[in-house]
Amino acid sequence: MSGLLVAGTTSDAGKSVVTAGICRWLHRRGVKVAPFKAQNMSNNSAVVVGVDGRGGEIGRAQAMQAAACGLPPDLRFNPVLLKPGSDRSSQVVLLGRAVDTVTAGNYRSLRPTLAKTAYAALAELQQEYDAVICEGAGSPTEINLRDGDFVNMGLARHANLPAIVVGDIDRGGVFAAFFGTLALLGPEDQAHVAGFVINKFRGDLSLLKPGLDMITAATQRPVHGVLPFDHDVWLDAEDSLAYGRTLGRPAAPRGTSWLRVAVVRLPRISNATDAEAFAAEPGVRVHLTVEPGDLADADLVVIPGSKATVSDLDWLRRTGLADAVERHAGAGKPLLGICGGFQMLGRTINDEVESGRGTVPGLGLLPVDFGFAERKTLARPSGAGLGAPVSGYEIHHGYAVSDAPEPLLRYGDGRPEGAVDRNVSGTHWHGAFESDEFRRRFLTGAARQAGRHGFTVAPDTRFAVIRERALDALGDLVEEHLDTSAILRLIEDGPPAGLPFVPPGAPRGV
Repeated sequence: MSGLLVAGTTSDAGKSVVTAGICRWLHRRGVKVAPFKAQNMSNNSAVVVGVDGRGGEIGRAQAMQAAACGLPPDLRFNPVLLKPGSDRSSQVVLLGRAVDTVTAGNYRSLRPTLAKTAYAALAELQQEYDAVICEGAGSPTEINLRDGDFVNMGLARHANLPAIVVGDIDRGGVFAAFFGTLALLGPEDQAHVAGFVINKFRGDLSLLKPGLDMITAATQRPVHGVLPFDHDVWLDAEDSLAYGRTLGRPAAPRGTSWLRVAVVRLPRISNATDAEAFAAEPGVRVHLTVEPGDLADADLVVIPGSKATVSDLDWLRRTGLADAVERHAGAGKPLLGICGGFQMLGRTINDEVESGRGTVPGLGLLPVDFGFAERKTLARPSGAGLGAPVSGYEIHHGYAVSDAPEPLLRYGDGRPEGAVDRNVSGTHWHGAFESDEFRRRFLTGAARQAGRHGFTVAPDTRFAVIRERALDALGDLVEEHLDTSAILRLIEDGPPAGLPFVPPGAPRGV
């Protein structure tokens, strides 16, 4: 075996979930398979602890795909991670470690180094695994970025990979997107595009069939399957924009009341996946919002992580959300800050690292002051909170000096972490609420503070089991709705010979 590139007509077309589904399908067949994304741009990341004991970062989606393969995450699965801190700059994480900050202007000079690292990581994985399923980024037909591409068709050419292109039919225009994607690639790139996959289809498949035949005739490339829209595919989204307004599909409450959770969708939201653990609980309705009015109706408000804490705090104040947060806390209702959100709740933030703004006032809802260290904390800690075992992961420059009455968590060695002051709490730990008993106790207390006395937390929710079921569901979708024989041939044999060129191809000079 060898590998496959899963490309997409757009961002959020479904590349990540299709890649995870193929990985899970192959893993269940007994294939030793690994995921790979040469370069990811996302503020949703996971921590990998290397053999040297030091932590590193990869995209959250690649950690999810690793789980689909039955593997622990590996820094080589996502050798280049770009974490946007503004509309014009991103932190560059290379093999897990932050090495630079780039803009669109100076990224071009760094790209050869990034490509070399990515190609070397893929070569190592190909030596260790039977198959490597690679995920592209954005669209392979960004003609203004084609020169030096090492993520999409540049990767396919370098490693002689066949590519399938995923399109989201729920957005409309999927056939135009398929044809346009292919027709704007040059001959050398088109020679690697072996077919298409339609994602998020709703309705009668017989009505779609003529379109499948026509796009096949127009491109001389088959549609390898049509994946149905599945409401249960929502865990571990690569980007918060992939979420709908309501997160997940909440089950009915075990008691007589719902618990309403509002998560502020910050402009530079980071690791929004923290909210998924709440959304997995029956009777807990979680929605992401930018509306101050939504906070007025919420029982629990969560301010999640941010890649740009100070500028996102400015945004909270400009939009009126900061006032809504303060009113919510002043009413005695529970308020939770996670990582950057925790920092916003403090008295002051002294940031000479990310924003360079020096000391700025926080919301003053927790008696904590924050500083920013040059070296980022990357760790997978464990400990306890509310009398229950807790594990999580840390990705932050910030450190806390706390006068809070008590910590929210404690490390295994007893050191305090986070803060609690009456109805306001915060922590730097991501993933802590995936610890089932800790989550139950926190939600029970939050419901009491919010006056939701009819809310009863479910005693049997197991977040890890729910995530495994979601991965199996992806594997089932691939097995049931894709032409798996054709996919397997592509992985084993590489790009089919004689794929025709569809004009006009990439413009000259690109």
